[in-house]
Amino acid sequence: MQENTVLTMRKIGKEFPGVRALRDVDFTLRQGEIHALMGENGAGKSTLIKVLTGVYHKDSGEIYIKGIDKAITIKSPQEAQDLGISTVYQEITLCPNLTVAENMFIGRGKYNFVNWGTMRKKAGGILDNLGIPARPTQQLANCSLAVQQMVAIGRAVDMDCKALILDEPTSSLDDNEAAKLFTLMRNLKARGVGIVFVTHFLEQVYEVCDRITVLRNGELVGEYEIKDLPRVELVSRMIGKDIVNFSEISHRETKAADLKSQPVYEAEGLSSDAGVRPFNFQIRKGEVNGFTGLLGSGRSECVRAIFGADRVTGGLVKMNGYKIKVSKPIEAMKNGIGYLPEDRKNDGIIADLSVRDNLILALQVMKGFFQPFTKAQAQAFADEYIKALNIKTASANTPIKSLSGGNQQKVILARWLLTKPKYLILDEPTRGIDISAKIEIQKLVLRFAEDGMSLTFISSEMDELLRICSRLIVMRDRHVAGELSGGNMTRDNIMHTIAGGTDAR
Repeated sequence: MQENTVLTMRKIGKEFPGVRALRDVDFTLRQGEIHALMGENGAGKSTLIKVLTGVYHKDSGEIYIKGIDKAITIKSPQEAQDLGISTVYQEITLCPNLTVAENMFIGRGKYNFVNWGTMRKKAGGILDNLGIPARPTQQLANCSLAVQQMVAIGRAVDMDCKALILDEPTSSLDDNEAAKLFTLMRNLKARGVGIVFVTHFLEQVYEVCDRITVLRNGELVGEYEIKDLPRVELVSRMIGKDIVNFSEISHRETKAADLKSQPVYEAEGLSSDAGVRPFNFQIRKGEVNGFTGLLGSGRSECVRAIFGADRVTGGLVKMNGYKIKVSKPIEAMKNGIGYLPEDRKNDGIIADLSVRDNLILALQVMKGFFQPFTKAQAQAFADEYIKALNIKTASANTPIKSLSGGNQQKVILARWLLTKPKYLILDEPTRGIDISAKIEIQKLVLRFAEDGMSLTFISSEMDELLRICSRLIVMRDRHVAGELSGGNMTRDNIMHTIAGGTDAR
């Protein structure tokens, strides 16, 4: 190891049943640097961190840490902590009902006796030393999220921390809170702490980081100095498309909506407590538009605000020119809006219920549970849509968990079609399903649009969006970065907009 290197990971491999999560991944952290670990969902970032912190045991490779002359094996998070590797996760794991001082020292005493005065004095020294704006006796619940994150960092750093891993620490923070956290990170960097910064916010990477390591599909793409990697090239490496090929587009033209017609749905200044900044949006009859951006950019949060799945904090909403209120999903449904969620297994299906019961669920909610459908009615609905969407199932009574992912998605589609929606939102409808099922669902989307339905389509696959959408809203850092349509809808333009412009660095 070089003298200024805190830790080195070489040729790290990790496999799970049927999945190779990491393959020959290298990672190096230097003393006194902020190092971004970047990659799309499933790239291997979380697995690499869990190997480093002892949550997972590596299958191959070596780990070296400063002060130890030989390769080490980290068997548990506590062992990682003892070696000077501390982690602060996205979800704060402290106790809000305790004071700041108690949170900083909880679990660290060797005996039952606690000298409260000494503990508060030491906590106060740490807070002052790191510039954390909190009092030792202050209840943690009364601190802002940013200060709670700082307290978690202060606790980690006080335990002889050599390497600090920050896993999405700013995901729930506003700009001012994030700025305070960055001040603390720079302070720690100046003190020689090596920081691994995991985030999906590109602007934050270029604001505070010195180097970037990019993973894709469990493999190392490369390690770069921040000054040598413009944003658009970072996006290119994360997604896996060469920038020189982005203009070579061959996509299917979709029927554009009449731009003079009344929007089916429109929103002005819509925002939510999920961190979505106020945005304007509209969609017309028969239009298929899409939201795109990196994971964490706010694309899903925008459509959740449209459907009322997250608490709306501001904005004006209209359907067919008339002002409506959509503060919860049932109000959206009654106004003709449907929503197929991103997480099919947790938010879409009820695994132990039958195909029939899953299919009628939304319409039953709209009707009211005190007015249940008869079994004959439910069976008739199921038979109609199983045939219409070519859902492959032994019968309508088959538990939906027994179906393939593609057929589960078709059942959820059928659920919303049964409500006769004017506007249908599809968040990652083809994720995790085979290619033939993807093609079927894409054809269904275009067919629905030809029949006059308005649809919003979200996908991580750029080619898919270019193939079926006539307009794209590009998200970056939870705000609308731009809108593309017609001849401007190219991979190159999408990526430059995600990155913040053609000359963005």
